Amino acid sequence: MKYALTIVFFLIIPVAVSANNLLDSDLDGVPDQDEMNIYHTDWSKPDTDGDGYSDWLELNTGFSPLNPKPARLEDNDFDSDGLSDRMELNFHTDISNPDTDGDGFKDGDEITAGYDPLNPAKVLLDKRIEINTGPKQELSYFLGGVRMGTFRVSSGKPGMHTPKGHYQVDNKASRAWSNRWGLWMPYWMALDGGYFGIHELPEWPNGAKEGEDHLGTPVSHGCVRLGVGSAKFLYDWTPVGTPVFIY
Repeated sequence: MKYALTIVFFLIIPVAVSANNLLDSDLDGVPDQDEMNIYHTDWSKPDTDGDGYSDWLELNTGFSPLNPKPARLEDNDFDSDGLSDRMELNFHTDISNPDTDGDGFKDGDEITAGYDPLNPAKVLLDKRIEINTGPKQELSYFLGGVRMGTFRVSSGKPGMHTPKGHYQVDNKASRAWSNRWGLWMPYWMALDGGYFGIHELPEWPNGAKEGEDHLGTPVSHGCVRLGVGSAKFLYDWTPVGTPVFIY
């Protein structure tokens, strides 16, 4: 009888493990090792910020488990390094340390300059651009494999489709002139030797913008058009030689 009671006693004790059999001391669904090493939440409290929602629920719905206010991960910067918590998780940097690699530069500054925030040496991360010419009509730009942002575009209209394939930025000009169409192409980035390219909405000699109301619709003569502001940003961000994938 003594042994039977002992067996029953052990069977009814809650086991602090997560669904993947990793230790989860506070039973919030987030393994202790992830709370300590990735999210920097309290492994002994299921609700680190005390807002009434478990750490697991906040993380899985895109909210910060470190902020009692309803702040989304992309809007929260726990260590004030200029890099959102969402991007910290994407780049595997320390969400609680503004300078993960200890090189004297904040993680956010390194990402802005294109450097690896996990390497104290000055190592540039690879950049690439992807353009969806389908119904989405969008351009995404990536740093070190991480999608940094997305812009609406206008690709080629029917009969003048934007060529699909793998290209690279061959050259750049802040203000290129199209002899064929008689208009300016601000923030021009040439693809396929200049056969077509990425640029801001075309501009007529009188200063009027072409296709300003048609972003998101394929209306160009084959180039990829970006809106005012986003074109300059991408032009400044993109070095010559950057790979461009169009599909």
